[in-house]
Amino acid sequence: MKFATNLAVIVGIAAMVPLAVLADGMRDNVLRQAIVRGGLLPFQDTHVAVSEDLVKVGKLLFQTKDISLDRKTACASCHVDRFGSGDGIANAIGTGGAGEGLERLAGGGDIIPRNTLPFWGRGSKGFDVFFWDGKVDASSGTIHSQFAGQEPSTDPLVVAAHLPPVEVGEMVADLAQNDHLEGESVEAAGVVYDILADRIAARPDIGPALAAARGKAVEDLEFIDIAEGIAAFIRTNFQLQDNPLNRFAFAEGTMSESEQKGGLIFYGKGRCSSCHNGPYFTDFEFHAIATPQLGFGKNGFGIDYGRYNSTLREEDRYRFRTPPLWNVTKTAPYFHSGSVQRLEDAILLHVDPLAGLSPETMTGEQRVQFYEQLKAWSGEVVSGVALDRDEIADLVSFLSLLSFESRQPVLETD
Repeated sequence: MKFATNLAVIVGIAAMVPLAVLADGMRDNVLRQAIVRGGLLPFQDTHVAVSEDLVKVGKLLFQTKDISLDRKTACASCHVDRFGSGDGIANAIGTGGAGEGLERLAGGGDIIPRNTLPFWGRGSKGFDVFFWDGKVDASSGTIHSQFAGQEPSTDPLVVAAHLPPVEVGEMVADLAQNDHLEGESVEAAGVVYDILADRIAARPDIGPALAAARGKAVEDLEFIDIAEGIAAFIRTNFQLQDNPLNRFAFAEGTMSESEQKGGLIFYGKGRCSSCHNGPYFTDFEFHAIATPQLGFGKNGFGIDYGRYNSTLREEDRYRFRTPPLWNVTKTAPYFHSGSVQRLEDAILLHVDPLAGLSPETMTGEQRVQFYEQLKAWSGEVVSGVALDRDEIADLVSFLSLLSFESRQPVLETD
């Protein structure tokens, strides 16, 4: 009898609630369950504890141009706050560049034929594959990198921090006297590391602080200490913070109608979560999306073989690591070559590569390359999905929920 009474009360309440409200509540519940099943964690659960003293000196290292061989490029030169910790241009400009965004294109600096990756979540728990082609990869439990068994650390972010300062064109000027570094010899890199370590140790504002944070004498500082400092700053300053999606999933937050529709497409019809999953919205795997190749690629003009450059396996041609999506609305342009400026267009090309094709502007070789990309893309889970403009707009609305700010602003220094 009591059960019947309670049921009558529930039915009575339901009768007074508009069906649209009930439907919205059901959709919210379905979406919350999908988000959690997709691997989202409360943002605090991804954090890694780091010494605050090391973080403080790491910020100085991140901002100083003394970290580059010619003293003209800092980490902060290409990882800029107003571009979501990217640089706002299609292909990065390394040594010889000046200013921010389009200003760097006017300086005649060295072009890096890849789009600058942002730092959100890098080095947090489980984030262990770095760069577009995964050239630092600890997903197997063993780090694979250009150091080929001589990795300087068991921390993949620290290993990754070793690479830009010895990369010709990135932080080493593309000059004849630096040609020996193009062979990527560990011994040649070691010479540069020693120079940079001595330089940082001699800085009165950095050397003693770094030595104290690392528990050693200033004269004993090595490049590994610099890399540890930079890694500590990156994994702390760009760690995941409170954001609208977390509040929706774990604190009964709300969504607009467009955001809700976009979320249901993301986890449903659009199949986006097949690759963009886990706490960082990436499966850390390598996938082929047939996108335009802007400018000079890693393998020649208009050509970039992606993961193949790290593994030399034919099946890895044209495959790139799934990019994380945190702050994605702030980090244009998109894809490995930065060939797409609008997020709406980037989403469209996932499911309709021909939408970005201009055959009349392509050479025969470029068309052949595109056909090869299509072959690889045809086996991807998004092949066969159709999305209209309204659905894409809703997806962008949903992705805007993945937004937050870094803990501190950064600015390059001399």
